[in-house]
Amino acid sequence: MTRSPFNQQFSRRNLLRGGMLLGGGVVLGAGASACATPTGTPGPTTVSLALNRSLVSLDNKLNQFDAALTVQRGVRQALTEIDANLKPQLVLADRFDLVEPTRWFVHLRQGAVYSDGSPVQVQDVATAIRMYSEVDGSFVGGFFPEWPTVEQMDDTSFSLLTTKPVPVLDYLMSNILITPAADNKPEELQTGLGSGPYIVTSADRGTGNYTLERNTKYWGTAPNIETVRVRFVPEESSRVVTLRSGEVDVIDSITPDAADQLEGLSNVVVDRVDGVRLNQLFYNFRKPADHPLADARVRRALTYAINGPALIDQVMQGSATASKGVIPAILDGAIETGEYTYDPARARGELDALGISDLELKIIWESGEFAADTDIMESVVQMFSAIGVRTTLQQFEPGGDIMQWRQGKAGDWDILGNGFPSPTGLAITIMQGMYTGTPEKEQTRDTYHGYMFPDIAAAIARASEEVDETRRTQLLADAQRQIWDTVPCLWSFVPKSVMARRERIQDVTLRPTNSYNLSAATLVS
Repeated sequence: MTRSPFNQQFSRRNLLRGGMLLGGGVVLGAGASACATPTGTPGPTTVSLALNRSLVSLDNKLNQFDAALTVQRGVRQALTEIDANLKPQLVLADRFDLVEPTRWFVHLRQGAVYSDGSPVQVQDVATAIRMYSEVDGSFVGGFFPEWPTVEQMDDTSFSLLTTKPVPVLDYLMSNILITPAADNKPEELQTGLGSGPYIVTSADRGTGNYTLERNTKYWGTAPNIETVRVRFVPEESSRVVTLRSGEVDVIDSITPDAADQLEGLSNVVVDRVDGVRLNQLFYNFRKPADHPLADARVRRALTYAINGPALIDQVMQGSATASKGVIPAILDGAIETGEYTYDPARARGELDALGISDLELKIIWESGEFAADTDIMESVVQMFSAIGVRTTLQQFEPGGDIMQWRQGKAGDWDILGNGFPSPTGLAITIMQGMYTGTPEKEQTRDTYHGYMFPDIAAAIARASEEVDETRRTQLLADAQRQIWDTVPCLWSFVPKSVMARRERIQDVTLRPTNSYNLSAATLVS
């Protein structure tokens, strides 16, 4: 008798072989195609970074690619930033104090100027907040329970006012990058001045290639590295080759296979840190009421088909942690709410009991969304096949139109391979971004894939307004248990942030946010 792949020893090779055998149901987009690699080794004062996803903008109003923050914050800065310990530090502000439950006092740092020498002004902050608030589908907007307003006191002092308490506003404002008011727009900016340690001397959004040069008018400590070249190299094998050959100095978001290849090299360092990003196979909550996925019982039954331990051990080779909740456990305020269980017989039995047969699902994702993404998706196809569920895959190229699909403005889909970070390191931030959908937000497609549960949104809102930290933690815990019961994900996991670099670039502290302070890095001969 022919043995099912699921009766064989579970290995990455078997997983992928099974996925290929089911290839008749798999449609892979052009995102898997190769891309030309950068050529020429960096000079003695130049660092070259090869990113696995295209840097489409040096602004972050819509950008969900957290590794891009390394470059974006080298050009534009915020009032605060989140450090390697996930605590807020002052940047353009030298004071940021909660003086009343709904009022924060902020003072701009003396001498903070843009790259043309003009000062950072209070009006720039007010305009930045307004521009971020006016973007449809804003990535950053989802973190804010409400947008603060600016009340200017003098040329360098102002208050941030809210109608209800926002006790973590100093964390949240780290996401608002400041640019001169006259140059700001409610869109991701392609040009314009920044106050950061670098200026952009060449940019090609189409290829994702940029060149940054040291900002000679930088108000802070001058960066050690003179020139930074940024390249988009989607194929991991190409990024590994260019790192080994010395053509690039840093590659991000690498798989365990790549880390194994590089770890033993004498001139290469692999950095790892627990991450704050939740990677998920998230259900489409915009389905009509009579669709199977609109039923939480069906959503839960399907979760039993996914062999999460095998995906983590064999496909990702231990470079991720299985989720035991609806947000990463590292976040301040996170609790365990449950675990994903692998039981394909139970999956099929529960689907049969619910009268679900001949189910066909479409999974979409953007190439580079997480390490080993294609391998994971092909494995999921195999796992669904074992319970009689047909699956098709559609892979999008970075910078393509997947955003339109995510917002329900383009084609239909059932499950999205996606990642969502908490750039503040707080549980409330990621919960605010993912789980507070309302009908009003859905009108502008600002919900997270149609996820709308009024009681949960209200619970998170109460937590976001709670000044007492103990009470806020209790409210967040209750909300997380409610979210788990709605079964938002087919499966989820928390990846480690992994970066490889040549030894010539040092003083790089990889943060849980999968970014680092570019201006603090140094070069050695």
